Amino acid sequence: MSISDSQEHAARVAALREKFTKTFGHHPEGIWRAPGRVNLIGEHTDYNMGYVLPFTIDKNALVAIRRKSQLEPESTTLHFASTYGQADSLPITSITIDELVPRAVPGWAAYPAAVVWVLNQLEGVELSGFELLVDSDVPVGSGLSSSHALEVGTIVALNDLYDLGLSLTEMAQLTQRAENEFVGAPTGIMDQSASLMSQAQHALFLDCRSMQAQNVPLPLAENDAVVLVIDTRVEHSHVDGGYAARRRSCEEACEVLKVDALREVSDVAQLEGIEDPVIKRRAKHIVTENQRVLDTVEVLREGNLNAVGEHLYQSHVSMRDDYEISSEELDAAVEAAMGAGAIGARMTGGGFGGSAIALIHRDQVEPVSQAVLEAFEQAGYVQPNIFAVVADEGAGRA
Repeated sequence: MSISDSQEHAARVAALREKFTKTFGHHPEGIWRAPGRVNLIGEHTDYNMGYVLPFTIDKNALVAIRRKSQLEPESTTLHFASTYGQADSLPITSITIDELVPRAVPGWAAYPAAVVWVLNQLEGVELSGFELLVDSDVPVGSGLSSSHALEVGTIVALNDLYDLGLSLTEMAQLTQRAENEFVGAPTGIMDQSASLMSQAQHALFLDCRSMQAQNVPLPLAENDAVVLVIDTRVEHSHVDGGYAARRRSCEEACEVLKVDALREVSDVAQLEGIEDPVIKRRAKHIVTENQRVLDTVEVLREGNLNAVGEHLYQSHVSMRDDYEISSEELDAAVEAAMGAGAIGARMTGGGFGGSAIALIHRDQVEPVSQAVLEAFEQAGYVQPNIFAVVADEGAGRA
């Protein structure tokens, strides 16, 4: 059953509708849902035109919207509010559509504003002002794509309300452009695609060059297994310098190798022409990670979770040693989970904080969680937030 069919989800939708009316004095025209995601494997391969294998989770952003008529005051003004913090009176960020320029909107409101900005650049599209209220249970800064869930919820809503006729691929590409050019984060296209294209109980095998996508069965229930998320509560941001630096390293590797993208390199031996040892390590991660995605898809189709687990851990070692995007907390989470009997574990997301995941048998939830909590306590780290997730449906009406 999808989370959207649950009583808990229905209660959230009803509460958001009521909060919208209290905040803006009008009922919303509709409420849309966009899930966060866990990347099972395939990290930093998306902007290298490679392969990724994410799945969407049962945590999502709900976006309620009402368009303004031309007769209303401030008919070209956007009003953004969020239930984050759960205050009775919600702060509202207001900006006119004419004022939308890259880097002009502070904080979380930059994400829905970016979507408006990019849509208004399409031929024949002219959005009016509107009121937006978001309620999200995707942990912020956890590496589960809370920002992309907000962007996707916004673009799906506006696509429906304005009858824009955009395909899932077009919406993914537009939100990537919004993120890159308006927000200023040099992200790839995986997160948006996962939120838009995924199916329940499947992982999304995406070729980031051709944008061909296949939903591959994720046989967790059949194997009495779950994916445990370990949110280290060390927040990360794609706007910060580490992510951009890794992308530049890949671009420099491409210049040396005279290829358009590292996707075109299939063998680590081809990297011998790179003299800079750091750039060579960065490129090595991308080349080996692309292969791990392909191998994981193959063993998933065979239902071999043990082999999946091996690839997950190899991926973490590569991100820790070659791409150098892990952290002490992420390493501690992965090693504690593996030591407690996890089938496999790795950090997930952009790195420099965020979350790790552990593929475990259902009866291991308590011992693996306890092992991680003890490891963090002994190291003096902030207590992590640990929870199981299931593969849920992609974005749509709530």
